[in-house]
Amino acid sequence: VQLQASGGGLVQAGDSLRLSCAASGRISSHYYMHWFRQAPGKEREFVAAISWSGDYTWDADSVRGRFTISGDGAKNTVYLQMNSLKPEDTAVYYCAANRFVVVRGTGSVMDYWGKGTLVTVSS
Repeated sequence: VQLQASGGGLVQAGDSLRLSCAASGRISSHYYMHWFRQAPGKEREFVAAISWSGDYTWDADSVRGRFTISGDGAKNTVYLQMNSLKPEDTAVYYCAANRFVVVRGTGSVMDYWGKGTLVTVSS
């Protein structure tokens, strides 16, 4: 399984940005797709997750109401819509996949990781 994240960039506080994660290879409906982020000098943290069907989503308290995770099964792509961005959202955002369960925390036991995409929010 390969995961390719894209969509990062430099924005101002209050702006919106949409990240994409394209999955390829032997991805199946058993997988839960996740977004994590790691800010400079901080541990990686869970942001959001979605079941492959798209029926269930989970998100971190820090982004609830501002970020929305969604998926397009036909394109094997997961999105993270980020609204009302804050400087503290500045981080490298990673897409990850895990079979059978949602993993929060630092995501140390994820099955697959994509390369990160940098999001920088200026004040």
